[in-house]
Amino acid sequence: MRRRHHLGLAAAGLALAATLVACGSGDAPAPSSSTTAGSGSAVSAGDHNAADVMFAQMMIPHHQQAVEMAELAPGRATDPAVLTLAQQIGTAQAPEIATMTGWLDAWGEPTAMPGGGHGGGGHGTEGMGMMSESDMAALRGASGPAFDRMFCEMMIRHHEGAIEMARTEQRDGRFPDAVALAGTIVSTQTAEVATMKGLLGTG
Repeated sequence: MRRRHHLGLAAAGLALAATLVACGSGDAPAPSSSTTAGSGSAVSAGDHNAADVMFAQMMIPHHQQAVEMAELAPGRATDPAVLTLAQQIGTAQAPEIATMTGWLDAWGEPTAMPGGGHGGGGHGTEGMGMMSESDMAALRGASGPAFDRMFCEMMIRHHEGAIEMARTEQRDGRFPDAVALAGTIVSTQTAEVATMKGLLGTG
């Protein structure tokens, strides 16, 4: 009976040790490589700063509106280049929304800024390139070449706002994956702005 008791304690000790090792390995700082989808839960409070939080909270609704705009293109756009660009925007930004949401969840931060200052075309959003509700209504009501032109004009403004936010994150952020995403946004959206200006004949 005593031997069985000792074996039980030993097994419990091994299980506890395995649990501590597993937990410890998840909290260890990773090398400079990007965070994988499963490692978002391992992000600790010390890995980020207020600039990272603001970047994610502001960029999520910004991306959501870009995806909404892109989803209007099928059935309205006539220029194949506009349709291709819209698909490219939606494909790139939807996963980025999920990534940034995961960061905020791991950090224990709300996905929306206090007061809801950036989403849905609210107060102060136009300064970051966000469209107002009347802008979105106009885009929904357009079709053909008028839609193509309006889409490009609005998305250029929208991208320019995102680029500005991303550059702020590059300068002030601490979380490596957020800073890396900001760099991707700057390079990708700068190229897309050039494409849209070319379509408008203003590039």
